[in-house]
Amino acid sequence: MFGSSPVTVVITSETDTWDIDASSCLGCGQFVDWDRMPDPEQQAPIPRDILSRPLKELKKLAREGAWAASRPLRAQVYQQLLQQVSCRLVTPDAAVYRDVASRLFGKLSVSSHPLPDFLEACSMPTYCLNLEGVTALKKILICVGHLFPDITYSPTLPSLVALLLHYSEDEAQCFENISRLIASNAPHASYIDQSFLAHQASCMTFGDLANKHCPAAHKLIASSSENIFEVYSEWLSWLFHDLPFAYAIRVFDVYLLEGQKVLYRIALALLKQYRLSVTSSELEGTDIKADLQAFVQNIADHVTVDKLLERAFGIRLFSRKEIWLLQMANRKALMERGITMVQSRQSFHLAVDMQNFSSSIVSAQEMRVVWSWIPERFSLFPPLLLFSTSEDGCSLQRFYTCCEGYEPTVLLLKTTEGEVCGAFLSSDWSERKKSGATSGFFGTGECFVFTVRPRTERYEWVFIKKPELAKAVPRSRQRSPSPSPAALLSSSPEGRGSSSNHLTVPTPQRRGRLSPFLAIRHFLLPSKTASMFMAGSREGIIIGGGGGQALSLDANLLWGRTEHCETFDNPPLCQENFKVQLLEVWGFQNS
Repeated sequence: MFGSSPVTVVITSETDTWDIDASSCLGCGQFVDWDRMPDPEQQAPIPRDILSRPLKELKKLAREGAWAASRPLRAQVYQQLLQQVSCRLVTPDAAVYRDVASRLFGKLSVSSHPLPDFLEACSMPTYCLNLEGVTALKKILICVGHLFPDITYSPTLPSLVALLLHYSEDEAQCFENISRLIASNAPHASYIDQSFLAHQASCMTFGDLANKHCPAAHKLIASSSENIFEVYSEWLSWLFHDLPFAYAIRVFDVYLLEGQKVLYRIALALLKQYRLSVTSSELEGTDIKADLQAFVQNIADHVTVDKLLERAFGIRLFSRKEIWLLQMANRKALMERGITMVQSRQSFHLAVDMQNFSSSIVSAQEMRVVWSWIPERFSLFPPLLLFSTSEDGCSLQRFYTCCEGYEPTVLLLKTTEGEVCGAFLSSDWSERKKSGATSGFFGTGECFVFTVRPRTERYEWVFIKKPELAKAVPRSRQRSPSPSPAALLSSSPEGRGSSSNHLTVPTPQRRGRLSPFLAIRHFLLPSKTASMFMAGSREGIIIGGGGGQALSLDANLLWGRTEHCETFDNPPLCQENFKVQLLEVWGFQNS
């Protein structure tokens, strides 16, 4: 582990000497300690024309481990794939490395040189590298630091270089290939985070995905850890530090073909597998972060690499573009907080203040659970009470006045029967004005509804669990406006059910700011009632639609109704017809 200050590597002992003259052109495998290398996997015969197969077929072969049985083939595949990576026009190659390495290290057999600042506090796995390989790893990282001065923080880079060295002919080839990954300019994708900001945004994005795709594991960790986000910040280390070499190299196989999105999938599969191996009682008093690390290091005791990858690719994530939008939104939130330089995640990630939080509806512990469900970029900010019927009265107009200008918000309500439920609402309530007097539904797929008492449960947009049902929408596709919420509120339950076939997807609201994650305009939805997130009028508010409303409240904020709806596929959140005892709306204090 590199320390918190710049480290100078001074090599003086016999066991760690840089034999620079002997470090080039000795053939593929010169950097490997063969006694530590796992035996090749047993596979079916490898097709002779494998290197000429189309990309789609190569992805399938990589997932199946087609070149895991042949070290020379894997080296050839890596070289071909990396040479096809789209990258910036001026990208350092092998010749540049030889020149720079010669100037930096000279002809001496013993050398010293400081490691790059971007490796501060980062670990450096060596896997199955021999002494010469470890020396080559240090040299390549130093040259990367000289030739890519814009890199300020990159904790995964040492692991990626180390893995590549196992299949490189010499240092120069390895350097050229890692340079292509660093300089990749593929749209909506990147291979390597190169700043603290980018790295933290990736960690936040993984937290968002874990929240959505691993609800059981998320709930378990949230109930057992004081800072779930600190746990998720280690997700890349699980893959490129903690996994044994035989697993890490199979991850690397698919990563080269599919980019960072595949890393999210595999880390989510690890999280799901971890949930299967532990219980809540076993985690009491346990350091979750350390326990997860030990679990990943001993993953072979729990699941084979083939089964792990099979489960990873069974997880249906949204498109690469949607994940990129989420990552950009997380970056923006970090920048707004001034989080751009290396610092402890714990020092800036704010959870609900257990001592000072006060609500008339939920306890601090209950609010903490709700806070663990919201997107990470918003949970950077502490909760701020915007509206309360106990303080502001039962006035819908007052509700709008207090809530407008805040995005997103959390609505909490308690019925006279003591039931507690609510909703996370991604858009500003002022959006209701943009369609005029017959305001339609608005919001994004990040909206969700939930119950707190008597049970704690969350119900997300139906396409979170089935993203394959929503296809990318053509840019020219126009959507018709949705029906007036006033008409829905004034109709009977029977009328609402019979009219649901005529409800349409709302017209998207375009803004000058960054496009939000899960905006409906990015999807071609099979059902016109599947994106009715939130709506408001003078007659009341509606949350969730299609065959019924998840929540609807009248103009006096006194009477409400809850039903199953198609948008969230939820059961009634409390007694179907209820009287409101208390209602609160919380925003996010971003000052």
